[in-house]
Amino acid sequence: MQEDDAEFLEFLSDTKGASENTILSYRRDLKKFFHYLAQYGINDFNNITNITLSAYTLYLQNCRKASSTISRNIASLKCYFSYLYSSNKIKTNPATSMEAPKVDKKLPEILSVENVSLLLNQPDLSDSKGIRDKAMLEVLYATGMRVSELISLNVSDVNLNLELIHCSNKSKTRVIPLGSKAIESLSCYLKSSRDLLIKNHDETSLFVNCNGHPMTRQGFWKIIKDYAKKAGITAEITPHTLRHSFAAHLIENGADLQSVQEMLGHSDISTTQMYAKLSKSRLKEVYSKAHPRA
Repeated sequence: MQEDDAEFLEFLSDTKGASENTILSYRRDLKKFFHYLAQYGINDFNNITNITLSAYTLYLQNCRKASSTISRNIASLKCYFSYLYSSNKIKTNPATSMEAPKVDKKLPEILSVENVSLLLNQPDLSDSKGIRDKAMLEVLYATGMRVSELISLNVSDVNLNLELIHCSNKSKTRVIPLGSKAIESLSCYLKSSRDLLIKNHDETSLFVNCNGHPMTRQGFWKIIKDYAKKAGITAEITPHTLRHSFAAHLIENGADLQSVQEMLGHSDISTTQMYAKLSKSRLKEVYSKAHPRA
């Protein structure tokens, strides 16, 4: 069974083009599932039935796992057994009838415009590292791109004359406009800082760390957490916080959903619509706090 696990993860990576984070999630979910099966002496896929899977779902519920966690585990198992069935490793697919519990979508945490400004003003512009950090934060907030997309940018993706940036992921490339603050910060970084950070002048990555290598997700995560702490921001900051804030602030100020969808790179506009819900939620909160007869 473990061999099939490895083959499945390879299938996700090579055939499905799944991200590293997705593959890690599947690996964790399957490891827990196999551990559960081992407790009951089940070591053959053909002995796994829909009752077995229902019992596992109940086991997760009894362990007080969140509905979102259970849903993700069920999605992992459905995908896994679908793979086994299509690969003729099992005769029937016991996961076809599995249903995930309803999960209430949690609205994302966003920063106020004032806190975003506070965060973006934290880098020390007297050194190369601070100039780089300022440029990264300004670009992230100006474009709403994912952190993985930010750290994958090359110098050739930036067109300061046209005030545009090309953002690519595995599925597509989109062109996003840059605001004046982002242009100013990027220009400063490219003129006075990047050459001091890189060790190899053949390096194509736009943002590099202090060793001259491409910036990593973990490296940027530490940077943004440090600046949030320095700014005294108590709201929870995640790598997606500025992306969420970008979208919510645009919609609050009248941007249409379709334009925001295009800039964010959402394939389904329903994903973008949560920011409109968030905007309405914030308006209600402001009203209830400020209106004398609320």
